[in-house]
Amino acid sequence: MMSQSEPDGACTGASAERPIRADAKRNEAKLIDAARVIFGRAGVDAPMREIAEEAGVGVGTLYRRFPQRADLIAAVFRLEVDACAGSAKAFARDYGPAEAVDRWMQRYVDFILAKRGLATSLHSGGSAYAPLPAYFDAHLEPALTSLLDAAIEAGEMRAVIPPRDLLRAVAGLCLPSGDGDPEQARRLVRLLVEGLRYQSAKPSSSGG
Repeated sequence: MMSQSEPDGACTGASAERPIRADAKRNEAKLIDAARVIFGRAGVDAPMREIAEEAGVGVGTLYRRFPQRADLIAAVFRLEVDACAGSAKAFARDYGPAEAVDRWMQRYVDFILAKRGLATSLHSGGSAYAPLPAYFDAHLEPALTSLLDAAIEAGEMRAVIPPRDLLRAVAGLCLPSGDGDPEQARRLVRLLVEGLRYQSAKPSSSGG
């Protein structure tokens, strides 16, 4: 029988390992979320100790989960991609097909504008960032495709541009403007989406 003074680590077997894995997963999630907040507030060069404090864990725990800063930045990017892609289902449930596309595209604008702070790091050529473009396409393209397909099937939009091209076009519209006004990007994206809407009103015939 194990004495009360014997450390928990002396336990063996799957039942002893599960809580450790669960704790590690929770700490990882807390660190990613804390980094998202800190990066948004202070940029990706914010002190790692500040991120650990925000997450309520020790710096050693942070470095065990994310040995390099790039690993944490990449994890934050994936979190943001997942959140943006996942919102498509909620919009499809709560709004009509064309309205769901419009609202999701504005949510995508939020994602692009927020990602500006990560742009320099993401294009630095670090190995941690290499898989991210494929991750971006694999999650966001299907989300938009599902919304567009529903709108086209409902007769509310026209199939005039592939989803991947539309994502790239919107990202281009979100490039910083001369006056730094993010609302300009939103207005341009609204115009772009409006151009996809199917015009059901037929032109009046000549003669009466």
